[in-house]
Amino acid sequence: MQLSNDKRQDFRSRLSRIEGQVRGVQRMVEEDRYCGDILDQIHSVQQALKSVERKIIRNHLETCLTSTLQNGDEEARQESYDEFMDLLKKRI
Repeated sequence: MQLSNDKRQDFRSRLSRIEGQVRGVQRMVEEDRYCGDILDQIHSVQQALKSVERKIIRNHLETCLTSTLQNGDEEARQESYDEFMDLLKKRI
């Protein structure tokens, strides 16, 4: 993955916060907290992960895919399109 130092640090920060959220959910389960509260926190974790996912997809478009489209041969371009479509299919 091609990342600037700023982006790498941003992703690491976000993922560390998510890791803390997951540990918080784990504590809530251990403390036998109200199911609705646990579900709300799980939803928050999922949304945070989706946010990181969108940022990584954008980075992939801006770096890896763009580089292949500009510099690759036709076969490499087609492989990149197919790979990206497969990534999207998993998320739609």
